[in-house]
Amino acid sequence: MSDDIEKNEQELTQNEQSTETIIKVNGMFKEWFLDYASYVILERAVPSVYDGFKPVQRRIMQSMKDLDDGRYNKVANLVGHTMQYHPHGDASIGDALVQLGQKDILIDTQGNWGNILTGDGAAAPRYIEARLSKFASEVVFNPKTTEWQATYDGRRKEPVNLPVKFPLLLAQGVEGIAVGLSTKILPHNFNELIDAAIKYLKGKPFHLDPDFETGGIADVSDYKEGFRGGKVRVRARIAQLDKNTLVISEIPFGTTTGTLIDSILKANEKKKIKVNKVEDNTAANVEILIHLPGGVSPDKTIDALYAFTDCELSISPICCVIDNDRPLFIGVHEVLKRSVDNTVELLKRELEIELDELQEQWHFASLERIFIENRIYRDIEEEETWEGVIAAIDKGLQPYIQHLKRAVTEEDIVRLTEIRIKRISKFDIDKAQQLIDSLEDKIAQVRNHLANLIEFAVDYFKNLKTKYGKGKERKTEIRLFDTIEATKVVLANTKLYVNREEGFIGTGLKKDEFVTDCADIDDIIVFREDGKMIVTKISEKTFVGKNILHVAVFKKNDTRTIYNMVYRDGKTGPSYMKRFYVSGITRDKEYDLTNENNNSSVLYFTANLNGEAEVITVYLRAIGTIKKLKWDLDFADLTIKSRSSKGNLVTKNSVKKIELKEAGVSTLKPRKIWYDDTVMRLNTEERGELLGEFKPNDRLLIINQHGNLKTVIPDLTMHFEEDMVVLEKWIPNKPITVIYFDGERERYYLKRFVVENPNKLEVIISDHAKSQLEIVVTDYRPVLEVIPSKKDTKTITINADEFMEVKGINALGNLVTKEKIKQVNALEPIPYEEPILEEIEVDEEIVEVEPSNDAENPNQDEDSEPNIDESGQVSLF
Repeated sequence: MSDDIEKNEQELTQNEQSTETIIKVNGMFKEWFLDYASYVILERAVPSVYDGFKPVQRRIMQSMKDLDDGRYNKVANLVGHTMQYHPHGDASIGDALVQLGQKDILIDTQGNWGNILTGDGAAAPRYIEARLSKFASEVVFNPKTTEWQATYDGRRKEPVNLPVKFPLLLAQGVEGIAVGLSTKILPHNFNELIDAAIKYLKGKPFHLDPDFETGGIADVSDYKEGFRGGKVRVRARIAQLDKNTLVISEIPFGTTTGTLIDSILKANEKKKIKVNKVEDNTAANVEILIHLPGGVSPDKTIDALYAFTDCELSISPICCVIDNDRPLFIGVHEVLKRSVDNTVELLKRELEIELDELQEQWHFASLERIFIENRIYRDIEEEETWEGVIAAIDKGLQPYIQHLKRAVTEEDIVRLTEIRIKRISKFDIDKAQQLIDSLEDKIAQVRNHLANLIEFAVDYFKNLKTKYGKGKERKTEIRLFDTIEATKVVLANTKLYVNREEGFIGTGLKKDEFVTDCADIDDIIVFREDGKMIVTKISEKTFVGKNILHVAVFKKNDTRTIYNMVYRDGKTGPSYMKRFYVSGITRDKEYDLTNENNNSSVLYFTANLNGEAEVITVYLRAIGTIKKLKWDLDFADLTIKSRSSKGNLVTKNSVKKIELKEAGVSTLKPRKIWYDDTVMRLNTEERGELLGEFKPNDRLLIINQHGNLKTVIPDLTMHFEEDMVVLEKWIPNKPITVIYFDGERERYYLKRFVVENPNKLEVIISDHAKSQLEIVVTDYRPVLEVIPSKKDTKTITINADEFMEVKGINALGNLVTKEKIKQVNALEPIPYEEPILEEIEVDEEIVEVEPSNDAENPNQDEDSEPNIDESGQVSLF
């Protein structure tokens, strides 16, 4: 195709006889577009790796330096002055200047510069003012080490790159969209960058994580040093204010309170979450109150906010910079290394320049002393020409210049002739020598810095941290996030209906049988009379097959919901019973739960959310010489297997019906629950600390630093406060021992109690603003060590069991001391044998039924009939 285009161009050129020049559109596209793309990449959107600035930012900084006199300048004036360097209008300059000012690193601002939390814009440029910060003046500028180039109109000089001696690009972050590429470098913490720079200079490994001005929480496990393909998940900081109110105190990077609230309201409109009201009280700090209706779980709502709103966002960094007039994709570690290397090179150049200047000062100071001390100025009295004066001084200096470090030039002699008579008359030889000595000391110091350049650079960075690091502590908490499954936290925002005979399910079958409330993103599991099972996405109306036995919301990886089933294999075959769970499936694929023979049929089916195993009665048809026509079977005698298992033989005879005789209890073992303090969540995957084995009604004991106590039934969606001091399985008769400071009486007390009302939130310290919890222990017979603040006061050791008896939770307690306590330690508790609780417990051991491998009846196979004893009971062994 390109050959055809060139041929057409040649023909058009040959046919054109006029003197006019014809420019082809395709030629314009090839040349002009590439020029435009290169210009946008190099001159507009992407920062330089050397100073971390985009061109507009660099020109703003240079313009502010031109106008800098220590006082504030109107932003309108700064914008106008910058237009001498930047050819793209005042709007782009003003926006870039406001963004620089809001980062609070290089620019001191005055006036309304907007709010990064609320998204409010800055006031008009004529109303706000700015000046360079002390940090910028020290780190960004040095005309002696700056390379200059002509501005766009050739009237002024502008820096090619500013001599920035700091990893400014990583501190500020940057985002830009060019032609064919983009860049997004996340901001990092000021002090951590300095620490990393020092480690790099010392040859030690370092690590960098983003830090955002908006705070929040970030999961950087997939950051990949900012390379393309990396990802950072950021979350708002959400806490429970009370049982009906959530509070957002920090927002994710890239959002504002306005956009965050809009996303919450949209999720509420779509019925993904349920809130009564959202209240924005943001001023200097973020405060968004989310009021929940009664009966809505705060923990589940927090997860839903992360799943369906901007309370959690995923950021994809792309670290693209300009290096030698070319875009370069590198990681943030490499950016830091290059920046530090550039800083070391700039420090070296500054030291070399300073050394040259000091040596020049020393040279002239020495010449001046020789000239005045030896009265060489008298040798020029009889000279009549300028050349004769220069020659006379040069001749007079020769006997005294052997110790100088360089030759004397004519320029040096001219400077000597410019010394005033007044200075010669008041010349002090001692002071002149002191000046020379001080210059020699400075020269030696600079040479030492050059000889130990790395140590000098380390001290330079340490000095920056000392001078400017205060108030720049990390704002974003780094934490691993748990994966929130949307189907587990979404609210039931629709209703599921079923037409069992016709085989339809959906949300639009409102005239048919109601099944359950569900969410519009749920999967639905269906069991049919022919022994088939299918899982499908919920929709308005879906055909899943006629004669539906059971339909419910499907929970992925749910191994606690157990299905008990008896089925006939084929049209006249034997009957089998099985217990199974359903975990991994392929959506819309039909699964056969029988022995895959035609005309199989389900005779009995139940779904048990907690693994219950009932007792059933089997009735046979009175055919032939069968003696026993009914007997009982207990599903608890079966092993829970996969859905594809064949099951155990019930009978080879024809079954008339099966009835429920006795409701069962759970045959599942108590669930082991762990607490992972990395993500601050419960789990059953053995991550973190084992809390114990929990039955359905067992509870967790939770106490926080503010003295709030509660017991809750464990839920894997629960959120935990950061100031939690106790998290363990709650044992009702186990006493809790507390030492606390009573703010009203200004004394320390010890109290012991048991939780009497597990459904109530209790406060275990006195209700006073200055009251505070010192220690809480849950040993039966704890021993505590109380260390007073006064050094001459003896340490108190308390056997809590003897110190006081167990009383009510609201008791004041016994006085420990009036003196101020420095620390309270829990020592090794006194041994105590826990009492054995006498209560009737269900035997929860699962009996595995393997007829073909039964040791007591090795000849029984899977297809043989069960043994019926005289009482009519079935023996499967």
